[in-house]
Amino acid sequence: MTEVETELSRFVAETNWDALPEAIRHRVTDIWADTVANALAGRRAANTPAVERLAARLTGPGDSVIIGGGSSSMTGAALINGFQITAFTMCDVYRPALCHITPEVVPVVLALADDGRNLLVGLAVGLELTARLGLGLDYPTFRGRGWHAPGVIGTIGAAAAGARVLGLDHRQIRAAMGLGASQASGTFAALGTAAVKFHQARGAVSGLWAALFAADGLGGSQRGLTHPDGGVLTTYTDGGRPDLILDGLGERWELEQISLRRWPAASSLQSLVAGLLDFTDVGTESVRSAQLELPPSSYAMCAEMGWEDELSAMQSARYVTAAVLADRRCWTEQFSAERRVDPAINRFASGVSVRQGTDLPPSGVRIRLTRTDGTVVETTRDTAPGEPSDPLTRPQIIDKLQAAAVTTPVSGGDLVRVVYATDGCDGASVRAALCAPTAERSEREYAQQH
Repeated sequence: MTEVETELSRFVAETNWDALPEAIRHRVTDIWADTVANALAGRRAANTPAVERLAARLTGPGDSVIIGGGSSSMTGAALINGFQITAFTMCDVYRPALCHITPEVVPVVLALADDGRNLLVGLAVGLELTARLGLGLDYPTFRGRGWHAPGVIGTIGAAAAGARVLGLDHRQIRAAMGLGASQASGTFAALGTAAVKFHQARGAVSGLWAALFAADGLGGSQRGLTHPDGGVLTTYTDGGRPDLILDGLGERWELEQISLRRWPAASSLQSLVAGLLDFTDVGTESVRSAQLELPPSSYAMCAEMGWEDELSAMQSARYVTAAVLADRRCWTEQFSAERRVDPAINRFASGVSVRQGTDLPPSGVRIRLTRTDGTVVETTRDTAPGEPSDPLTRPQIIDKLQAAAVTTPVSGGDLVRVVYATDGCDGASVRAALCAPTAERSEREYAQQH
């Protein structure tokens, strides 16, 4: 038995919610609230109905909660919730491995937890395990081979979280992690397509199955991470950095390095949105031209992206610039089918100039706007709101949750109260707060989105 799997599985099995530092409980609860907001917003995403239809065909009905939208089978709910959480491109991101973690972990703990405290402790260990795996990946090697982390390490973290919620012992948790590793997949060839979201939704389903299989004694390899013939670290990253995975385990919490996004836009464009909104007296009607500089990684992903559909628009530096300047806002309606074909938005977006800023940090941006009167305003940002150095405040998360709560039958205030009291709630109370009748779409809205 290798030290990495042994130490991680014991950590997962032995972590207790009440024994966690207060700051970590606070952080996990904020991430839970942010995830609920993202899932509620995702009810309105253009591709959510297709995912719901697929889940119905594959798995049929059931009584597992779909956040903001009724119920489905356990597998169906995990698929839909995983997709909804990431659908509007504003879920968490662990930047050292460019990994979105909550879309894989939250659907699993929500499906399996019998009370709120059990849900939150499962979320805590799932977040921590996945982030630590990301830290140990040797990310440049991993990324250089084209791998996309959510479907690889997110699946393993979700499996461990589900196993913890089910009360499995450390050996069973190792087996669940091995089953998660057996299902690890996803590459950056999917960038700009709905398959990027599929990596995360499928990761939730895979983690759920891994935990349930392990609970029934059908576990996977006890060395899913470090086996010399096919272990995740040895295969995906030439061995990785297992020492970093275990460094300070249980004492230093890597989940504190998870970023939350304030707006529905690519993680690489959050600083762009912040910078544009910092300009209080400019809009597309008063701007002659816009020049952006993005760091190399952001440039590669977002500079040339078009805005043919909802997802690509949220990843397009040019479209985001036009929409935010025009509306002085960045929320889900800025990426609707109607807004994307607006002639004025299209003209402005097509004229936005984007180039590489090799001196910018990974989350940075430089913006230069020339007004119609010839004057210039510009700004440079090194980080985005929501990053570890500038975390979203609880009031900001609550604002996001209330803005997204339009698809629930409870008031935003009631939803906030229940979500932030999850550690003292039974499972039925949590599910009742999150589960609304399936949202009906008007024919006009559906046509606009398709």
